[in-house]
Formats: sequence, C-alpha cells, structure tokens
Amino acid sequence: MSKLTDVPKRILIGRALRSDRLGETLLPKRVALPVFASDPLSSVAYAPGEVLLVLSIAGLSAYHFSPWIAAAVVVLMFTVVASYRQNVHAYPSGGGDYEVATTNLGPKAGLTVASALLVDYVLTVAVSISSGIENLGSAIPFVVENKVACAVGVIVLLTLMNLRGVRESGTLFAIPTYVFVAGVFLMIAWGAFRGVVLGDDMRAPTADFEIKPEHPGLAGFALVFLLLRAFSSGCAALTGVEAISNGVPAFRKPKSRNAATTLAMMGLLAVTMFCGIIGLAMATDVRMAENPAKDLIHDGVPLGPDYVQHPVISQVAEAVFGQGSLLFIVLAAATALVLFLAANTAYNGFPLLGSILAQDRYLPRQLHTRGDRLAFSNGIVLLAGAAGLLVWVYGADSTRLIQLYIVGVFVSFTLSQTGMVRHWNRLLATENDQAKRRHMIRSRAINTFGAFFTGLVLVVVLVTKFTHGAWVALLGMCIFYATMTAIRRHYDRVAEEIAAPETPSEDTARPSRVHSVVLVSKVHRPALRALAYAKLLRSDTLEALSVNVDAEETRALREEWERRGIAVPLKVLDSPYREVTRPVIEYVKSLRAQSPRDVVSVIIPEYVVGHWYEHLLHNQSALRLKGRLLFTPGVMVTSVPYQLESSEAAKLRARKRQDWAAPGSVRRGPAERAKDSSPHT
Repeated sequence: MSKLTDVPKRILIGRALRSDRLGETLLPKRVALPVFASDPLSSVAYAPGEVLLVLSIAGLSAYHFSPWIAAAVVVLMFTVVASYRQNVHAYPSGGGDYEVATTNLGPKAGLTVASALLVDYVLTVAVSISSGIENLGSAIPFVVENKVACAVGVIVLLTLMNLRGVRESGTLFAIPTYVFVAGVFLMIAWGAFRGVVLGDDMRAPTADFEIKPEHPGLAGFALVFLLLRAFSSGCAALTGVEAISNGVPAFRKPKSRNAATTLAMMGLLAVTMFCGIIGLAMATDVRMAENPAKDLIHDGVPLGPDYVQHPVISQVAEAVFGQGSLLFIVLAAATALVLFLAANTAYNGFPLLGSILAQDRYLPRQLHTRGDRLAFSNGIVLLAGAAGLLVWVYGADSTRLIQLYIVGVFVSFTLSQTGMVRHWNRLLATENDQAKRRHMIRSRAINTFGAFFTGLVLVVVLVTKFTHGAWVALLGMCIFYATMTAIRRHYDRVAEEIAAPETPSEDTARPSRVHSVVLVSKVHRPALRALAYAKLLRSDTLEALSVNVDAEETRALREEWERRGIAVPLKVLDSPYREVTRPVIEYVKSLRAQSPRDVVSVIIPEYVVGHWYEHLLHNQSALRLKGRLLFTPGVMVTSVPYQLESSEAAKLRARKRQDWAAPGSVRRGPAERAKDSSPHT
C-alpha cells in the first residue's frame, strides 16, 4: 500500500527531505512578510467595505464617520504591532500568545488563547478564500455560480502547496503579494494625483446610486452602537498580526529582530493601504449596502436580485484606473489571488501552534511531527478539512463568515498583552540595572495600553457581533477548549498508568510459566518457520493450534502432521459456525483462567508481500486475531514473517530508486549512510 501512495505523494508534494535540512527552510524577511503577513495585508480588500456596509444601515449620511473609524483602526493597529514587538523579543520560541498566557496567567488562560487562535485560523482560511472567490466571480461568472466547489478546490490547492514546505510556498506567494501591495500603492498615489493635482472628477460605478437606510435618523445610543459595530467590522484588518509571533522559529537569525522588523513593515503597509482605500472610497462616492438588491436604488428603483455588488477596492480601482484598463485588470487579478494566498497566514500559524499544543499533550501527538517536506503535514491537513467544512456550511459567503471573525483574535490579543504586563512585573522585581529597568518599564507601558485597548475592543466586538454570528465562534472556542482538556486528561491518565514503579511490581515479576501456542492452518514453510522459532523460545509448554472450519482440510492437516513426525502436539478446535477468531480467543482465555500466573505466547506465521493488492488476499485472519488478543491480559502476540518473492522484488525496485525515502522516514530521523559514517582521511 505504501508503494501505491508513494508515487502520487512524491508527484504532488515532492521528494522527502532529510531532517538535517531543516535549516534550509528558514525564511528571510522578504519571504517571511508575505508568508506570515498576507492576511492583514490582504484584509484591506474587504475591511473598508465591511465598515461602509455597516454604516449604510443609517443611510448615506453616516458615511462621513468612516474616516474617524479608520483613524481608530489605525491607532489600534499601531498599538497591537508595538505590543507584539515586545512579545517576539521576550518569547522567541514560537509559542506566541499561547506561551505568553500559559507562562504568566496559567494553563487555563493559555488553553483559552489556544482555542481562540485555532478557531481564528480556521476562519481566516474560510473568509479569505470566500472573499477571493467573490472577487474573482465578478469577472468570471462560472466561479460565482459554483462558489462552494471553487472555494474547496482552492483550499485543496493551497494545502498541496503548503505540504511542499514553508520556504517553497512562501516563494510562490511572495510575487502576487508584492504585486498586490504595489498595485494598491500605485492606485492610492495616482488617485491622489488625479484628485489633488489634476482636479479630475473620479466617480465609482455606484456613485449615482442612492441608499435606502434600514434605520433612518439614528441618534444617541443607537448611533453609537452602529459606529461601534462598524469599528468592530473594520478591525478585521488586524487579523493575522499574531501569526508572526507564533512563527518566530521560521525566521532566519537573528530571529527576534527579523520578526520584529517584519511586524513593523506589515503594520505600516496595512495601515497605509487601509486609510488610502477608505479615503479614495469617500472621494469617488462608493456606495455599499448589506442588502444591495433592496437598499441600493437607481432612478428611484431598487437594483433587484440580479445586481452583483463589487468590493470597495474594485470600485475604487475602476474609478482611478478606468474600467477595462490594464492596471485595473492587474490589480483585480492580484486582489483575487492575494485573498486566496492570505489563507497562507493560517496555514503557517495553525500547524505550528498545533505542534506546540501536541507537545504539551493538549492535541494528538501526530500533530507534533514534521512530514516528509519538513512541514507539519498533519496540522495542515486538519486545518484544510475544518475550513472546507465551514465553507460548505456557510455557502462560501464572506459576509456571513466575517460575522464570526475577529472574536478569537481579540481574545488572544487581550490575554497575551495582560500576560506580558505580568512578565515585565516579574522581571522588574529582580532587576537592578537602571538602563534595563527603563527599557522594561517602557515595554510594560506599551503592553498595558495594548491590553486595555484590545480588551475594550473585545467587549465591543462581543456586544455588537454576538447576535450576528459571533456566538458560533465562541461555541467553537468552547468545543476546542473542552476537547483539548479531555485529550490532556487522557494523556495524563495514560502516563500515570504506565509510569515505571520505584518498587517491584507484577510487571517486573517473572511469570511462573510460558505456554506457547503456534497457530497453523496447513503444513507449509511459514508454519515450519514459526514452529522452529517457538522451539527456540524454550517455553514450558508448546503446542500447535488449528481451527476446524473444513473437515477435509483438517483431516489432511492431521495426516501430514503425523507423516512428518512433527514433535509438537497438534490441538484442533471445533468451530461449528466456521469462525476462526472466536475459538482461538476462548481457548487462550481458558489457558489464562487455569493458571493466571502463566503467560500465553501466541505465535502467528504471516506472509510478507510486495504489492498492495496482495495485502487484501493474505493475513486477514491474523490481523483480526491480533486485534482481539491485544485486549486479553497476560497474552503476548508474536508475528513470524515469511517473505514471499514479491516482497523481494519490491525491495529490489526500491533500492534502484536514487535517494528513495520511505513514507515517514523523516519522522524517524535522518538515516546514517555508510559513506557518512566512514572516517575521513
């Protein structure tokens, strides 16, 4: 079976890498920026639109609040970036928010942060890809007609790219990310030049539309609530900021400094693009509505269900560059592509966090191991499955999905910054150097403000978005928290059960006797080899055991046994219902019942075959027996392999492959080659 899967596996994800090549996968800053920051950079494609969508509830008059909301988002972005620069210097091991919260606030806070981040990473993939599908669908009708299938297809493609390794995927993602950033900056600069210097009247395709407010004349508390909801939607621009602190180990040395520099670059780029698009949207009179079919009106008539509302960035690009122009097409294509690639932030953050949680026994240990390409393959596949399920459930609708968004990330922001305040308090209690104390006090002040501000935003997000879908994200966090708690409880219980005692116990006591049973069906080479091995064990008693499911075959077995004069007693069990497994299990249990202090050793001859289809034709009874015997105390099961010619042929084929690596060989560690171990002269 391994040969069947190995060839397509190598075609899809490439040749396996040795463990000692892990250092070659580390990222320079120019590659790390698109790998870890593609999510906050690409969020400018939908975050400004979400602000205008919410404001449209109160009508066009509420649009003049958008610059103030943008300013609040900018302050929050700079606060979070400054706070996380302290994190990457203080905790460079890659645990990020989870490590900070666990170390300073306790395991429960750490697990809460981990649950929030895992949910947010899944939503990052679902939202980014769904938004990209909607952007691409405005140009290609087939895509929007088959949104779910196309979104799942993109998830599969991104999964394969990430399974090839962090460095390779980062190189592939760098080009479209930088094209997108350059395109947005060019759009902002050209738009500002046309508006300020040339005095051109740039108008978005929706500039002539009117907005029918759902709640006209909002004032007082209702208006404040609306503005807070718009602000919370605009905070989608901050998602993914924490991924850099989780991915510090993937940077080249000096890791902390490179990660901090990348954080600053990401913050500056994201803020500039976000503000520029909001400003151009106001200058070009972009109109957006949560229900455009009914709420957008042209010449006194609603646009109707056939109208497709394009994102803000597309409308602004059309107004600045002109519809159908080369720059408009390039930016539209880059926007759709970078939204797909924004999911890469989660593809790097989720598996790494999963590996750390698995090491701490909160997730299955399989998530801790690296795959053949030195990526955390199991975590990548798990993320893809969860995101694909979410896309299918919500119909790849980014507007519905984004309501679930950013709750988890602000939970982690708040707890992480609170933990950093405690971190600095602990260090200040023992530090006497005045220069270091001044640095710590400054860092503590930054983290204190970050904790206060992000905590305030978390309250705003929960209040304004709870009934719009945020409860689903909270439910997901609770499910992750309960699951990880149960997994940790299981691992702790198992560790306690299997811990080696300091004093002698029944596990170290020598059994009174060993009763060996060799299972035979015919007298052939595998059976003779198993009998020879059993004799070598020098058990107290030895017998061959067969099950009578066919009277003629049993008679032939007895005759052949006597003819050869095999000096091992043959016992035949009757099976009126033609079962093999049950009679053997009952017989072994009866031996144990007669002498509980004895050990029963069951020896099973097995064929070793070389083709996957041969596994279906052999050893099925042996597999069932071993599976049942594992649950029987005091019973040892030994397989005696007999290699058929097909296995030898398969081995020869494998040796002919240059640098062939079996699936999973990287997880077992690098193999020592003869030429490597020879002494150098």
